[in-house]
Amino acid sequence: MGLFDSLFGNNKDATPKEEKAALPWIALASLEQLEEIKEKSKTKPQIIFKHSTTCGISRMVMNTFKNTYALDTNQADLYYLDLLNNREVSNETGYKFQVIHQSPQLLVIKNGVAVANASHGSINEVALEQFV
Repeated sequence: MGLFDSLFGNNKDATPKEEKAALPWIALASLEQLEEIKEKSKTKPQIIFKHSTTCGISRMVMNTFKNTYALDTNQADLYYLDLLNNREVSNETGYKFQVIHQSPQLLVIKNGVAVANASHGSINEVALEQFV
């Protein structure tokens, strides 16, 4: 039964995958935080991930993003914006940083302005290290 065990996940000799540490998300849920992000971006890049919790594409992009994100908290702050529960914050993010709303969407804020933004599959093509 060894073949069936390995096909259906019953292989006791298989080593478990190493768990990746959780990302250092900061919940973005208030309008006041947008001004804080703008100010903090003068000394450290601020990254905003806008996510639609009901969208399969958004979930897929987020999972890939989580698996490839390699910055630590000394390099950048990482914000998570649930745009369905925080529609007003999502709209104001677009106005404040002069980006057209999309979902999912990634914004990189430096010196008070969005220096990069991407949506959908393009999010995972952004080389965040270049903004540190």
